[in-house]
Amino acid sequence: MQSPPERNEPRVNERIRVPVILLIDDAGERLGEMNTIDALALARERGMDLVEVAPMARPPVCRIADFGKLKYERKKREAEARKNQVIVEIKEIKLRPKTDDHDFDVKLRAAERFLADGDKVKITVRFRGREIAHRDIGEDQCRKLAERLGPQAIVEQNPRMDGKQMFMLLAPGKKK
Repeated sequence: MQSPPERNEPRVNERIRVPVILLIDDAGERLGEMNTIDALALARERGMDLVEVAPMARPPVCRIADFGKLKYERKKREAEARKNQVIVEIKEIKLRPKTDDHDFDVKLRAAERFLADGDKVKITVRFRGREIAHRDIGEDQCRKLAERLGPQAIVEQNPRMDGKQMFMLLAPGKKK
């Protein structure tokens, strides 16, 4: 007995239950509409499988192919696509409304390094006690950092308050 197919796998051989299909042979030539049983016999005669490639078409399109080889090639393509994708991380830089100039410059260099690596930067300004009354100072800190980064950073999310913290999100822009 065959194991149940995966959700995203095409139906193969006896799993194709429609009476009439449009058949394409292993060379890619269109053989026309055919009985599923006759198409399956033709595929077996050639030592291959009958694979449903377009189940939603009317009639469904099936191809004579080696199913194991198709699965292998698809797995290889997916692995190649995963290898080439870039994972963007979010790095966080924490400031306070009273952060001094030198400390601010250190944080600025760290932000430049993160953006150069292709990561997004989340600027967090944390307020304590009565500092919360001066949100404008925290917003100025965020805007000053974004301004000093220049074209290297794009403001993806403007400064906004969330409880006792202010957040701003920067994405990598043009390289220097």
